[in-house]
Amino acid sequence: MNRSHSSDEFSAVTNGKWILAGEHAVIRGSPALVFPTPSATMQFSWRNASEPLEARFDGPCGDELSILFWGVLEKALEKVERTRLDLRGQLTITSHIPLGAGLGGSAALCVGIGRWFCHLGYIDQSQIYEFARGLENIFHGQSSGVDIAVALEGRGIKFMRGGERSPITPTWRPKLYLSYSGKRGVTSECVKKVNELRARSQHLGEKLDQQMREAVDLAEQALLTDDSVSTLVTAQESLARALDLSRDCFYQWGLCEGALDQHMRELLRAGALSVKPTGSGGGGHVLSLWDSPPPTSAVRMISLFKD
Repeated sequence: MNRSHSSDEFSAVTNGKWILAGEHAVIRGSPALVFPTPSATMQFSWRNASEPLEARFDGPCGDELSILFWGVLEKALEKVERTRLDLRGQLTITSHIPLGAGLGGSAALCVGIGRWFCHLGYIDQSQIYEFARGLENIFHGQSSGVDIAVALEGRGIKFMRGGERSPITPTWRPKLYLSYSGKRGVTSECVKKVNELRARSQHLGEKLDQQMREAVDLAEQALLTDDSVSTLVTAQESLARALDLSRDCFYQWGLCEGALDQHMRELLRAGALSVKPTGSGGGGHVLSLWDSPPPTSAVRMISLFKD
């Protein structure tokens, strides 16, 4: 993240994210492994002026962001007991993060607004995380804070909702890729669906949370293994197993229907070792693990650990 130092100017860049394992269970205190997506960025640039605030939205995902921005801004102003009349100048947001695609676009927006408000003196640096998490409730209904945390830190972390965060740096570069399922997901609806399952069967709900925790532990161990050739084979197998466990949770939660299910099956047929949704499910992006780079004819892929 970069910021300007002049009080009349502000700039910052926030990243989108991808989750290796831990979705949904993280809301109830389980850990999650989450990483920034380098190609998914949201850049904020503000210059003070005497005129009322004017906002401009650029980039391939700017138009869709413009639809949501003003509502989020009003909520942010309400939280600091200000009004739009207090804001001046021109704010430009250049977005390369599609919304509803599981890449943390809402978190990037909320963190960017939080950093801007900190620059304006409306909140302190130490308040940005909780401030942004409160804004993200607009999108998620109940934000775990995991997307907010990685957008703030800009590095891979093991996250727990109670506030515990520790950096995680893989000792090797698994061939992990992101691809879009062709359908957008709605986080609040997916959270509701998981909660409804838990209400019908507390036993199954707890079993799936435990299975997701096992996926996180297995994935973490795989990423942090030593990088000798013999152990990397085992590490890749363990990582594939972690993705399998995670994907099974999504299926049992009922979050892999239609286009998402079809896309994952296509990736497996193309040779992926394992696949899983990343984010809330219901659509969005899919994480896939490969033994060798995937065929270019398969789908548009985003490499997450480039050699």
